[in-house]
Amino acid sequence: MKILVTGGLGFIGHNVVERLVKQGHEVRIVDNCTDYGVIPFNELDYIHRERKKKIPGVKVHQIDIESKVLSLIFREFNPEYIIHLASFPRQKIVNQNPQQGSRVMIEGLLNLLELSIQYHVEKFVYVSSSMVYGSFEKVNESSECYPMGQYAILKHTGERLVQDYSRRTGMSHVILRPSAVYGPLDIEDRVVSKFILGAMRGEQLQVRGPWETLDFTHVSDVVDGITKATLEQSITQGIYNISRGHVRTLHEAATLSVKIAGSGSIEVCGSDPAFPSRGILDIQAATRDFDFNPTVEIEDGFVDYYNWLQASPYFNPLLQDRA
Repeated sequence: MKILVTGGLGFIGHNVVERLVKQGHEVRIVDNCTDYGVIPFNELDYIHRERKKKIPGVKVHQIDIESKVLSLIFREFNPEYIIHLASFPRQKIVNQNPQQGSRVMIEGLLNLLELSIQYHVEKFVYVSSSMVYGSFEKVNESSECYPMGQYAILKHTGERLVQDYSRRTGMSHVILRPSAVYGPLDIEDRVVSKFILGAMRGEQLQVRGPWETLDFTHVSDVVDGITKATLEQSITQGIYNISRGHVRTLHEAATLSVKIAGSGSIEVCGSDPAFPSRGILDIQAATRDFDFNPTVEIEDGFVDYYNWLQASPYFNPLLQDRA
């Protein structure tokens, strides 16, 4: 199968590419390798080098997805499937530059959809976010969406655009909603990364709402869901949650980080009113339709991430002379 992965050098994306290549598929990557204006150059350079080591030989096209050059890649590669992961990664970054966020998440998506129709792509896989639900305790895919914040609104708008193109043209599509993804080779500016690295450095971890919960999902489980949903030929349309299917409080996650690292402390603050309260995602549909079976609980997943950080010459100060 010929598969084009946008955002294929991203945290989730490079793991998806690695899995597909191991399964024997021909994969190309489109990724602009941006720092979003918030990721330190040295960190991003290190992360990209490490990610590329896992996918040797895979061709990377370093362009924006809204670029007209993308049509040349479609013409040359003629992909059968698209896995669309390229996006501004979270709400804070979109808020800092909403115009650019919109260009990537809407104009870039429209460019991909138009080219997908023009070059007869068989299936379009759109990786959305659990943020589209807004505040919730437990949701399934038929639950109403009340997105809060520009990131969530743009993701939800993207879902509707994919559905409309599929309705009008007959192109197969799958929409996937992951939640609180974490694991090795992630950048520091995310909640689990901040907790574990902060604990390793002996810092005080700030918990914004001790009883706020997240459906923390290890990246290996998310990759399993994305690849299975993509390759399952019986699925020609649909929306699926792909998370661990269990919730833990932010306080539990911070406490576990301190325990694993053997250092750090916790400061409890009020909830952030800019973010929705999130709960558990029902994953029965994904389990039924493409045998999605997540297995990594945070006790094991956090240790896996901690061990990688400990061995990293960038993140572990004791190894920095080897970076």
